[in-house]
Amino acid sequence: MSKEKKSAEEHGKIFNSHGVHVATVRGSSIFGLKGEKLYDLRGINLYKLSGELVGHLASTKASEKHLEKATDKLFPVS
Repeated sequence: MSKEKKSAEEHGKIFNSHGVHVATVRGSSIFGLKGEKLYDLRGINLYKLSGELVGHLASTKASEKHLEKATDKLFPVS
């Protein structure tokens, strides 16, 4: 895999099940819209910074990642 392609897969936006942008992925970290680190991403699984599994993404293949509806609560929209 080329370095450019790998970089594109490691960065992207996360959208909730309603299509609202709620977070950003940089490497294996998920950041809130204000820049605070919220979760670690391993595959499609979301982990609290303490290591506790809390949810998963519908897919990680695209730069735009979508949450399962049950995972929406991890990213409240104000």
